[in-house]
Amino acid sequence: MSDNREQILKNISDLFESQSLAVLSTQKNEQPYSSLIAFAVSPDLEYFYFLTPSTTRKYENLTANPKVSILVNDSRNRADDIYSAISVTGMGVSEVVDKTIEQKALDLYLKKHPQLNEFSQAPTTAFIRITMNRYFLVNRFQNVVEVKIKP
Repeated sequence: MSDNREQILKNISDLFESQSLAVLSTQKNEQPYSSLIAFAVSPDLEYFYFLTPSTTRKYENLTANPKVSILVNDSRNRADDIYSAISVTGMGVSEVVDKTIEQKALDLYLKKHPQLNEFSQAPTTAFIRITMNRYFLVNRFQNVVEVKIKP
């Protein structure tokens, strides 16, 4: 792995570690839909996890069309964010996973979001895993770098 690729992945990992929320974009019937989610990511950045009630529009959308994207950024709603904020868009394929089989992943998620422990145990709560294909890191306003997870 090149030093540059390693640095890009480290920057993405650092951003994900520092942020609790992401925007998830789904689509159904050619209509996009965005949702705010609490997330966790595997150490290798290959998997992105979140919980959602199985009664939500986002759940309905991602089960109808599993192709999704996520957006994580560190902006603070200040003017200098245009040049100082970092943003990552990830593209991948989502699936509902069994919480009891994916216990290690759920533990990772709950370590980041312990306040969601009770929610995670509800029978109507689905545990979603996105297998990430690629990320786009944007910094300094227009500097865009693409990195594929499995080169």
